[in-house]
Amino acid sequence: MKRFPISVVFAGLLAIGWMGSRAAQTGGNGVSGQGKYRFRVLYTSEHLPEEARAVLKGAHGGFDVDLRTGKGETYFALKGAGIIQVSSDLKKTRMLETAAEMKNTNMHNTTIWTAEDGGRYLTFPGNESNRVFTTTVDGKLVHTLTPPAAETELGHPAPKDYFRAGGNFVPTDVEYLDGLLYVATGYSKLDYVLTARVRGTKPFQAAWFDLSFGGKGKEAGQFGTGHGITVPPGTKRIDVADRPNSEIDRFTRHGQYISTLKLPEGSFPCDIYYLGNLGVVGALHGPDRTKGAPIYILENDQLVSTIMAKEELGLANFQHVHNAILREIGGKLYVIAQAWNPGDFAVLEQVN
Repeated sequence: MKRFPISVVFAGLLAIGWMGSRAAQTGGNGVSGQGKYRFRVLYTSEHLPEEARAVLKGAHGGFDVDLRTGKGETYFALKGAGIIQVSSDLKKTRMLETAAEMKNTNMHNTTIWTAEDGGRYLTFPGNESNRVFTTTVDGKLVHTLTPPAAETELGHPAPKDYFRAGGNFVPTDVEYLDGLLYVATGYSKLDYVLTARVRGTKPFQAAWFDLSFGGKGKEAGQFGTGHGITVPPGTKRIDVADRPNSEIDRFTRHGQYISTLKLPEGSFPCDIYYLGNLGVVGALHGPDRTKGAPIYILENDQLVSTIMAKEELGLANFQHVHNAILREIGGKLYVIAQAWNPGDFAVLEQVN
């Protein structure tokens, strides 16, 4: 039997111990996905501030990215912690000072947008508080949109009748386009996309507007659960993730139905995020519910890669994926993803 000097053996044990520690942090050295869209774990929840890690198990939200030239920060919020900012190079995370009425309730998603006067804002749907909150990019609360009053004109009789009868306002996502906030309400029996007009920012003013569309159902332009809402960059299109119907429904900014992007049956898409001709979809379930949920990568609306965070990357808490976004840094793609029930966080890096 070949013998090695004790110094070599000791160095080898140290190396094994370091690799084992890193594998524990990153969920192993696995790779998941197909073709050029394969990913490994870069960061896990250990990358987050201590305040965020303390409440991460209850995570039930989503991300957005500041796409302005020279920026690139990612934002999201956690109940009990507040707003978190991820640096543009993904290497750092920090907490933003957050108003108590936002910090102590759930922010179900995040959108970042630019007002007509150039001001930059974050808007969060508070699904537990029945409010929509808007802050500056520093986290300062500047506006709270409350539920529509009983006689508010919302552009369609069904939402007006719903609120007149005492229906609950449960926002699940918000987007901004041409002066309007588009608000999905899929956690309620209403399930319409409502809109509010931003009337000004100095001071910030917004009020419900007479445009709404969707509603519960399986017909074209209706939702089983209208969960996430997205405006693809450079377009004036509204995309709504229809979770139980495994599809993305597309509308004009006036709420006119355009088309449907079908996803694998049983996938329960929570939202879609676009980066150029790519899209990423975090799914609550996969077609095979004995496995963790997939993260889908689309290219020109075609499914080109399926990432299995739990089975193939060793991220044990990723039984359900609630949100995922794409970043491109230095010619390489990154996926930032959030799990739900239990909540978790990870950053995935493209494997060349």
